[in-house]
Amino acid sequence: MAGVDAAVRAYVEAIPPQNRPLFDRLHGIITAEHPDAEVTISYDIPTYRVGKRRLYVGSWQHGVSLYGWGGDRDGGFLARHPDLRSGKGTIKLRPEAAAAIDDSEFRDLVRAALSP
Repeated sequence: MAGVDAAVRAYVEAIPPQNRPLFDRLHGIITAEHPDAEVTISYDIPTYRVGKRRLYVGSWQHGVSLYGWGGDRDGGFLARHPDLRSGKGTIKLRPEAAAAIDDSEFRDLVRAALSP
């Protein structure tokens, strides 16, 4: 994770091994779509910031969660995967559920969440 600060690296290194591939996949998608994204720690989790937009990506016991996009800025992701909604503005992904989702759907979510 070149180019990120020590706090982000420490967080990522502490992610449980079963969740790390999913986190790395999402990180790769986010940084490919927005190479200009600043990655910091906010609310104790990695936060991708592009201008005023934020996308938070955090590891939890059984997977990885995405938080922080405004309103309907999910690129239709939750309409296609309503079972992954966990409260307002939260997607909880278990590795096995994420494995069945194509990267293009995550790219649509990232574009909608972080693009001006």
